[in-house]
Amino acid sequence: MVDLKANPFNLNDEQIKWVEDTYNSMSLDEKIGQLFVLLKAIPGVNEELIKGTLDQFHQGGLRWQGGDKETVYLQNTTYQKNSKVPLFVAANCDDGGIGAVPEGTFVATAAECGAGEGTENAYNLGYVSGKEASAIGCNWMFNPVVDVYKNWRNTIVNTRSFGSEADKVIDNARAYIKGVKAANPNMACTAKHFPGDGVEELDQHLVMGVNNLSVDEWEESFGKVYRTLIDEGLEAIMVGHIALPEMSRKLVPGIEDKDIKPATLSKELLTDLLREDMNFNGLVITDASHMVGMSATSKRCDAVPGAIIAGCDMFLFANDIAEDMAYVRKAYEDGLLTEERLEEAVRRILGMKAHLNLTDESVIIPDKKELDNIGCEAHRECAKKAADECITLVKDTYKNLPVNPDEKKRVFLVYVGSTPTTKGYTGDPVKKVVIEELENAGFEVDVCPSYYDLEVENGVSPMNFVKMLNHEPRQAFIDTHDFALVVINVKGYAQENEVRVRWSCNHSCELPWYNEEVPTIGMSLNYTNHLIDVPQLHTFINAYAPKREHIRAAIEKMTGKSEFKGTADETVFCGRWDTRL
Repeated sequence: MVDLKANPFNLNDEQIKWVEDTYNSMSLDEKIGQLFVLLKAIPGVNEELIKGTLDQFHQGGLRWQGGDKETVYLQNTTYQKNSKVPLFVAANCDDGGIGAVPEGTFVATAAECGAGEGTENAYNLGYVSGKEASAIGCNWMFNPVVDVYKNWRNTIVNTRSFGSEADKVIDNARAYIKGVKAANPNMACTAKHFPGDGVEELDQHLVMGVNNLSVDEWEESFGKVYRTLIDEGLEAIMVGHIALPEMSRKLVPGIEDKDIKPATLSKELLTDLLREDMNFNGLVITDASHMVGMSATSKRCDAVPGAIIAGCDMFLFANDIAEDMAYVRKAYEDGLLTEERLEEAVRRILGMKAHLNLTDESVIIPDKKELDNIGCEAHRECAKKAADECITLVKDTYKNLPVNPDEKKRVFLVYVGSTPTTKGYTGDPVKKVVIEELENAGFEVDVCPSYYDLEVENGVSPMNFVKMLNHEPRQAFIDTHDFALVVINVKGYAQENEVRVRWSCNHSCELPWYNEEVPTIGMSLNYTNHLIDVPQLHTFINAYAPKREHIRAAIEKMTGKSEFKGTADETVFCGRWDTRL
């Protein structure tokens, strides 16, 4: 059974008694309910509805969807006040408190922290995330991401990984955890996505991931990361819908390819490797269960209980709550989910709740005054610090920098955003910020048209496409522009496996035909791998975030008012020689 006196629980006798008494008082349905972290997707707060849901399903944890800080605080505390057993309330703060509520602080991406010297920015990222998530009643951080970024084509973890080297990931993940614990000692941290993303380019929202490293390669990278953090008392691990076939073949000699499952459903990876070999005693939770990475490999009636049987203690989200819980109950009644495995999972859940002191009402219901910490000036200073210390000059082979606006004032701005996905598109607000910050720096900005914006401004017309094909005489362009700036703010999520630069139409005047006519600078406000699509740009900056602080800091560095301090990861060159020219 679970050793609740050992790491990471470290419970005393009184806490263990609470676990035992609580467990022994539970019905089978209450035990099954503890296995689920459910999503609150309905906006607003209806106490009767919340109470009814808790009485019916007895869920162990909560994630919410939408709402400002006041609403989310009320919602989370209402759940706690009406729950028989204190709830885990989870937050997903990859970039700061903005992951908890819209008023939260964007501090930095993991890639940004990895580009900076030392780990102070990762610590600040964890601290602000912990402080702001705690203010709305969270006690479980679904971070840090500890994926090792091995494949530049992978965009699902591009900005979410601290880097391509295991030691850098370890150092920054450790700092993030320390930051969270400094903000709130009663908040659990979670390393994800075991057994490790970043090796291939596929997104587990769309397909089962496959980490194809050999056993030795995995041990030297992902294995090193997880073993180190486990030895240091890691509390929780989120398991990705990612297979690790070479490890499965080692642990289960003769296993057929058709039987190789994502880690969420793999007993050899969760029980044999993670629990027994790696000696992880903490809480294991699946990644979101609606991902195709899980549903494409098993029927849901098998996958829901199958994850618990394989070694997960908790199941993230439900399709139909009653149906999913019934699947677990049937597996228990049929003997597939043993009494021992169910008891182990529930005791581990209760043990973590005791470890976090969730039995103390002052812990699970924070003082509402803590909401003032969200988005406060001190936290915004952390964002400014990260931008100053991490923004990276990837290359400047033609010595185009610095650009003095007193001498080279006229800039041709090409802004490339993500393809609009709604008829409600009225323009990209980040584009407006870029223009404002360039003008504030003293530049005269000539904005290249975008087909999407022309359709909004002029209405749907074939003439918009014609305008996008327009290229003025080269000499006239040279005479009226001192340099060109290509700003790329492209990002995608759970819609395609790779996200690349997509110009707003074919043969567009946005394309870098101007690259050899005037000095041209590229700047990414998101992904770090855009040189694959614009290798001909001889100057390139990774600014990491589409936030005003980052845009302003990047322009200050571009103009020589501030030095570039970030260091580029080798992956930015995408394994090609021409991206370095």
